[in-house]
Amino acid sequence: MDFVEHLDALRLDGAALEAAAREAGVDAPVPTCPGWTVADLLGHVGRIHRWVTTLVRERAADPPAFWNEVEAPPPAELVDWYAGGWRALADGLDAAGPDVEVWSWTPWRTGAFWARRQAHELAVHRYDAQVAAGAAPPPVPARQAVDAVDELFDLFPHRRRRAAISGNGEKIHLHATDAPGEWLVRLVPDGIEVAREHAKGDVAARGAASDLLLLLFGRVAPTRLDVFGDVSLLDRWQRDAGW
Repeated sequence: MDFVEHLDALRLDGAALEAAAREAGVDAPVPTCPGWTVADLLGHVGRIHRWVTTLVRERAADPPAFWNEVEAPPPAELVDWYAGGWRALADGLDAAGPDVEVWSWTPWRTGAFWARRQAHELAVHRYDAQVAAGAAPPPVPARQAVDAVDELFDLFPHRRRRAAISGNGEKIHLHATDAPGEWLVRLVPDGIEVAREHAKGDVAARGAASDLLLLLFGRVAPTRLDVFGDVSLLDRWQRDAGW
């Protein structure tokens, strides 16, 4: 996916999350985020959006604060506040362009990085909101889901909790059935090693790219996919490698 596609996805899922939040109401629980309500979800996503918008607008070389220091409004105002935030983020990124230099917590410090990051963050949280609204969420488009899985693994070495999941060479094979996408994830003592290849794993999970993405983010159970081998490795991933 390119910058324009990421912005298109951001706008589509930003609007879908907004619609689901209005339908569910801010007091509704979010089953895929245990302990959260829709108000918590909107506060989380909305604060990130405003923080990133500030980074992009100011062409920040260093973060002005951290995203959770942004103040959210009272619950009754949350949906409209969130709606203004995702629109400002999309417009700000669009105006800045993909090559603008902007701080990030990774080696990739451009507008393109933030468009990709926020598009995929919204894809997962749109799913959360639609589950909270009692809907059957549509899948993440296969092309986007593959890109989001690639991004998850790209970002893994730069996470503070990167060693929360580890092992002694155990292998997880992931195979998308509706788009070109295969990954071999090896659990090693200091985290993971990932190769984009077809290879035998101790466990293999096959299914739609959207379901693989949601599995990795802990939104669906391994039973959502065709699983062969040691399913406990997938359970361990979901327990220890949560995003």
